[in-house]
Amino acid sequence: MPDLITLTGLVATTPRHILTSEGLSITSFRLASSQRRYDRSAERWVDGDTNWYTITSFRQLALNCSTSIEKGQRVLVTGKLRIREWDNGERVGTTVDIEAESIGHDLSWGTSKFSRSIVASVRGDAAPEPAHEAAGSEADTAEPHQEHEQLEQSVPF
Repeated sequence: MPDLITLTGLVATTPRHILTSEGLSITSFRLASSQRRYDRSAERWVDGDTNWYTITSFRQLALNCSTSIEKGQRVLVTGKLRIREWDNGERVGTTVDIEAESIGHDLSWGTSKFSRSIVASVRGDAAPEPAHEAAGSEADTAEPHQEHEQLEQSVPF
């Protein structure tokens, strides 16, 4: 059973997106997570140590991450923890990797606008029509609460 972890931090590097020869999307970036504490004697917040993580995402999450996340933004990441020891002959160290299951902006620090990706289901069925097209011209004249009901009926979650 993998170790799951949730982190908050700052995107420290520009997310790097690649597409493998097999068509797999991969996006990765470094995340800096600093501990802050209030120093009562100095009456101010002080930074503690910074932990560094390599965040890697795959498939649709990688595509969405590559177009939504930028260096310098505050994010939350949930994923599988992997810790590796390494030795290159000259130096030894530890790498902490997270295989992301979800990534999003940390709304404690700012605002974000969400737009849903339309993706075909795992079975290969066609993607559902966007709600505004499925509702036809009725959506243009519907009251706000009626439009909301139409969206709930036509977009499966």
